[in-house]
Amino acid sequence: MSRQGILVVISGFSGAGKGTLIKELMKRYDQYALSVSATTRQPRPGEMEGREYFFVSPDYFQSMIENDALIEYAQYVENFYGTPKDYVEKQMAAGKDVILEIEIQGALKIKKKFPETLLLFVMPPSAEELKRRLVSRGTESPELIQARLKRAVEEAVGIEAYDYIVLNDVLEVCVEELHQLIQAQHNRTANRLEFLNEIRKGLEIL
Repeated sequence: MSRQGILVVISGFSGAGKGTLIKELMKRYDQYALSVSATTRQPRPGEMEGREYFFVSPDYFQSMIENDALIEYAQYVENFYGTPKDYVEKQMAAGKDVILEIEIQGALKIKKKFPETLLLFVMPPSAEELKRRLVSRGTESPELIQARLKRAVEEAVGIEAYDYIVLNDVLEVCVEELHQLIQAQHNRTANRLEFLNEIRKGLEIL
C-alpha cells in the first residue's frame, strides 16, 4: 500500500524561529515537501521567488481567490498570504508530508476543511527572547516589530486550537520533536482506515 502524505501546519509568533526549524527538518529528512505560499508582501534581502514565497501583486492574488486556486488565505500585517492548492495535492498523492508555514487564521481554516491536518505551534522560551529575536533580524522597523508583538498577544488566544505546542529552545531537540509528532500522526486510526480495510478483506478471504 502506498503511503498517503498528510498536511502539517507549523505556525508560531513572528520571531519564534519556525522558519529555521522547518529548513532544518527538510535538510534532515526527505519525506517532507514544503508548501511555498503566495504573498503580496515585498521580498526581504536574500529571498528568492519560488523558494521562500511566490511574490505576486494584489490583483493577481485576488484572481487566485476567485479561481479557487488557494487552499486558504489570510491577511497579516497589511499583506495577504495563501496556499496554492495544486502543489499540495500533488505532493500528498506522491506520499510526501506537506509542511505549511502559515499564520493562525489560515491554519484554522485548513483544520476546518481538512480535520486530519496536524497543527503545530512553535513558541519561544520567553516573551523577552521573542522580542530579542525580532530585533536581531534587523529587517524591520521598531513600529513593525511592535505590531508583530501586538499580534502575538492576539494570536495567543487561539493557540488552544492547535494539536501540539512545541518549545523552540534548543534547535536540534525541537527539530526531532517536530519529526516525531508528524510521524506519529500517521499511526492515528483516522489515517490507517485504508490499511485496516485491506486487513479485514484479507481475513474474510481466509
